[in-house]
Amino acid sequence: MFRNMSAEAFTREEMRPTRHRTRLMCWHTSGMSEIDSADMGPWLSPEDLEFVRRKVPMVYVDIVPVRLDDLGRLEAVGMLLCVNADSIMRTFPSGRVLYHESIRDALARHIEKDLGPMALPQLPPSITPFTVGEYFPTPGAGWYDERQHAVSLAYIIPMHGDCNPGTDSLEFTWFTPGETRTPELQNELTEAHASLLRQALGYLGA
Repeated sequence: MFRNMSAEAFTREEMRPTRHRTRLMCWHTSGMSEIDSADMGPWLSPEDLEFVRRKVPMVYVDIVPVRLDDLGRLEAVGMLLCVNADSIMRTFPSGRVLYHESIRDALARHIEKDLGPMALPQLPPSITPFTVGEYFPTPGAGWYDERQHAVSLAYIIPMHGDCNPGTDSLEFTWFTPGETRTPELQNELTEAHASLLRQALGYLGA
């Protein structure tokens, strides 16, 4: 699987430059992406961010893209493929909630950034998440993120359009419920996002 291949070898031998593959350094231990440069306007400088991370929890959203049939049953779960300096992993779209940004606006922004403007997400009428993830900078204390203490609101979002990876990702793939339950695929996720996947499947009765 991808996890056993170095990022250098994957990039050199398998990847060819495309408009979707201009930035590869997108993965972090937690699976939560860094903020895009286009979003830096209302955000913090790297120095200020480092200071704030040591003082207060950060707020994120996690998005589980799904395809549903006409009866609302799960047909597929979508995942991104990302690479950093030493690993290649699958992940879900995620990111921070900005100052003075509503949860709904944050969901729409991250979906468009990670899945493209034609994903056509069906945002929920209620912003109540299906679960809440807690990330801690201490291993063993919960979901692990070496950078920070973070609280992530997780949403299952049906997609009705074409999902295409943004510049932060290599590809986007739909998997059947059966495929998502295999240990091989779950091993390509971080522990946090593998847990999030299992919770999503249980929530949808898949």
